[in-house]
Amino acid sequence: MGKLDGKVAIVTGGSRGIGAASALALADEGADVAISYSASADQAKAVVADLEAKGVRAAAFQADQADAAQAAGLIHHVAEQFGKLDILVNNAAVSGGGLVGSEPVDQAAIERQLAVNYTSVVAAVQAAVPLLPDGGRIVSISSGVATRAGFQGMAYYTGTKSALEGFSRGAARDLAQRGITVNVVQPGFVDTDGNPADGPAASTFLPTAAMGRYGRPEEIAAGVVFLASPQASYVTGAVLRIDGGYAA
Repeated sequence: MGKLDGKVAIVTGGSRGIGAASALALADEGADVAISYSASADQAKAVVADLEAKGVRAAAFQADQADAAQAAGLIHHVAEQFGKLDILVNNAAVSGGGLVGSEPVDQAAIERQLAVNYTSVVAAVQAAVPLLPDGGRIVSISSGVATRAGFQGMAYYTGTKSALEGFSRGAARDLAQRGITVNVVQPGFVDTDGNPADGPAASTFLPTAAMGRYGRPEEIAAGVVFLASPQASYVTGAVLRIDGGYAA
């Protein structure tokens, strides 16, 4: 028996990295899992196959998380296909924007980042709340830079993640009477396709982490599973740092 037998979860941006690891970890505990993807159809198909191999129902849905209407529609599509929704994991994110005060400013990139990392998360939560049962779970993936920027060029990304964390605290208050918990996982540097541990940025990033290494997606996923589980029933409005000591 898994902790999440009979539950249905959606993980946005679940075709790779932390999202894929979280989807697989939820399935290991018995949850049926839907993932969303923007462009990586083949990767999403492979994750679905891995999920189904664990004996759970799984599906992938294409959605542009920069579009709030698509983000909300995704929630309804998942609930319609699976019959219900118990767990929402907001993982999809983008970064960028450059230095404040630099010219030219890529305003389109800044606005897309805000849309994916914050506005569409709000839309997804709003769509999910009427569908979630009492005791449902909402988990959002933030970033260590929401606590400590640490580097130049992080202001725009930091702003979106800080907004996400503030919204999550407020939503936790609003939904507490229904037993719906709203929490945030705050990863540090994680070895993914977008930020590999052997990439050119490693020499800059590694000295800032107390443990001196990148995290693994599975280590972040373990925190997601805990917050989605019955054992976290008294945890809400929290930020769970899984950052190797980046904020220490």
